[in-house]
Amino acid sequence: MRDYNGPARRYWWAVTLLGWAALSWSLAQVAALETPVLVQVLGAAAMAAVVALFPVRIPGTRTSVAGGEIFIFLIMLLQGIHAGVVAAAIEGLVGSWRTSRRWTSRIGTPAMAALAMLFAGTLLEAVRPHIPDNGLGRAALLTCLLVYGVAYFAANTILTSTLFALKNNTAFAPLRWWRSMGWICMGYMASASIAGLLFVSFETFGVPVLLVAVPLITMFLSSLHSYFQRLEADEEHMEELKASESRFHSAFTHAAIGMALVSPQGRFMQANKAYCDMLGRTAAELIGGTLEDTVHGEDMAPLREQLAELLRGAVTSIAAEVRGHRRDGSSVWMALNVSLAHDWKVRADNLIIQAQDVSARRRAEAELYHNAYHDSLTQLSNRTHFNEQLNRALARAHRHAEQRFAVMYLDFDRFKMVNDSLGHKAGDELLVHLARRLQASLRPTDVIARLGGDEFAILLDGMHHERDAIELTERIQRELSRPFQLGEMEVCITASIGITFSSDDYRSAEEIIRDADIAMYQAKSQGKAQYALFDSSLHEHVAAQLKLESELRRALALGGQMSLVYQPIYALREQRLIGFEALVRWHHPERGFMDPAAFVPMAEETGLIIPLGNWVLAQACQQMRRWRDAYGNHCLRVSVNVSSLQLNQPDFVARVRDVLAGAGLAPSQLTLEVTESVLMNSIETAVATLQQLRRMGVTLSIDDFGTGYSSLNYLATLPIDTLKVDRSFVERMARDGQGNEVVKAIFKLGQALSMQVFAEGIETDAQLVLLQELGCEYGQGFLLSRPVDAERAGGFVAARAQAVRREPEGATLP
Repeated sequence: MRDYNGPARRYWWAVTLLGWAALSWSLAQVAALETPVLVQVLGAAAMAAVVALFPVRIPGTRTSVAGGEIFIFLIMLLQGIHAGVVAAAIEGLVGSWRTSRRWTSRIGTPAMAALAMLFAGTLLEAVRPHIPDNGLGRAALLTCLLVYGVAYFAANTILTSTLFALKNNTAFAPLRWWRSMGWICMGYMASASIAGLLFVSFETFGVPVLLVAVPLITMFLSSLHSYFQRLEADEEHMEELKASESRFHSAFTHAAIGMALVSPQGRFMQANKAYCDMLGRTAAELIGGTLEDTVHGEDMAPLREQLAELLRGAVTSIAAEVRGHRRDGSSVWMALNVSLAHDWKVRADNLIIQAQDVSARRRAEAELYHNAYHDSLTQLSNRTHFNEQLNRALARAHRHAEQRFAVMYLDFDRFKMVNDSLGHKAGDELLVHLARRLQASLRPTDVIARLGGDEFAILLDGMHHERDAIELTERIQRELSRPFQLGEMEVCITASIGITFSSDDYRSAEEIIRDADIAMYQAKSQGKAQYALFDSSLHEHVAAQLKLESELRRALALGGQMSLVYQPIYALREQRLIGFEALVRWHHPERGFMDPAAFVPMAEETGLIIPLGNWVLAQACQQMRRWRDAYGNHCLRVSVNVSSLQLNQPDFVARVRDVLAGAGLAPSQLTLEVTESVLMNSIETAVATLQQLRRMGVTLSIDDFGTGYSSLNYLATLPIDTLKVDRSFVERMARDGQGNEVVKAIFKLGQALSMQVFAEGIETDAQLVLLQELGCEYGQGFLLSRPVDAERAGGFVAARAQAVRREPEGATLP
């Protein structure tokens, strides 16, 4: 009794003791009955107890109807109050043992049933003597039994409810008691009526009536049980529907995604907060409006077709992305998922719309698309986008021959110098300015793209005349002639432009760009700020160059086709041999011996100059060793030409060191010649490499000096030992005399910078005399000796060795 407070505990003890006292008194009275009557009482009590084991629960309540009260009321009518008290107590005991494990319930329930039966039975017995024994009396008896049933119900339930009220510290509430116990009253009244009918029949027909009543009562209780089960099942189903509707309504209202209920005609019926917020509208503004009012017109047409298919039953749901109209006039991208929701009330299908704001994803996709098809620096189209646009133009031209187009390929002259001198940041800024100026020169329908580096391409679609493309090219050249402001510095830049026009021969964008590129290189070979139109001869030239490249690769890989010739270098006054310049020759299997001018520029462009130059360096040094071993001459030098690509190789200095060590030559016996233009184009990288070579002891020379527009400021700081006057100046000396002053200036410059000056291309006696008069110490040329093979050059070395042996002691050699 831990959950019982003081009043409840006292009440329970009082009621229980009184009930058990009443039961004890009734047991004593029943025990005094004759045996047949006692058996009859115990049988009725047993039947009541058995029926109590199979109660019928009333739907929606915790109350159940067992039907045992029929036998209790019947035995009370037959054998008096005490028999009813005993039967009621036994039925209450069985019921409490079935439904509860608390000892207070198992002891208190039979006591309360006994008290209630004693109270109700006393009332009935007080009235029965006054009921006549006729038909009207039997009707009166049945009426009294109904009142008796109500009295028994009231007494029994009031006793129980009072105990619960005391336990919960609440007052007894009659209305609440009736709402919760009303079904029990109906059951008790029904049981009392059945018991009255059985009692009347028993007086007429005797004991067989009871035997027939048992299956009837069983059928009644079974039917009642089935009815209540169906009723309960229906109520549970309704509760599930209500719960489901409540869950749906809650999910609909509080869903994070937008949800709306729309009629088949497209009119809003409901919309949750997320949907309203997405469109920047209130629910009142949406309800009554139509779907078309909130969707962009261009997106509504395809959406309308999809909705029609959904309503026809062709599909079960549809998905679409549309632009929604917000109240402030802005748009929001919405991903809609639409399905049918059946309305049972009107037996029609409405549309249930789920919407998500995908504007951020759309923006991200647009940004990704832009990044995939545009150059990040200039924001122009990139190569991928340009190829797609060019392929479309090519397809249109194949379908409609009159829709011609042109492609321009641009490469900016000396752009690398801007990067090397001003830095890559300035180079990027210049590219942005170039992009803007080029765009301003084009039509809105033209496509301009940055293909990479300083290479741009322009697609001129809808060209009617070739002259239109040429005029645009000239206009671009004029626009580029205006200087660009980079910080505090003005920069002027020009472009070499190649142009090709649409043709039935083209099958892909790559072919068109290739030919425009070929034309651009043709323009670049003509000088700065030039343009060239592509024709088939250019293609043949490129094809020949590609073939030559392939053959040169094969020649370098297999060996045996490349060889060196050596042009002697002399001290001019004594005509004394001081060394050789190693020159490469290619013995082509089909073309015979090829001059370097025929393949060295191609080797420079393709990078083959690196393995070729390395081979020349190694062969020249090995040949010097063989001559030294044969003739013992340690004073001769060998000069080898070096390209900018070799100088830019990070291992070039180490390679030179290894070659010298392998040949056993002193570094002072090797002269590396670099052309002036090569040196100026890669000045920053070249200086560091040249300084390392100079520290090693290698002699460094500028070849073709006077043709590369070198800066005197750079020249003064370069680690250079000698200057070689270009043959063009030497040639003009005797012809028109204008070269004399140039050569004289170069000599004076060399003296000022403590550099030796060499002359090349000496072909006449007049040139030799003039150079000697100007004070030129060293030179080479056809007058002195043509380039010769290693065997003939060895003869020069042998003769030089004999001369050395004949010279008096103390003489010095250069």
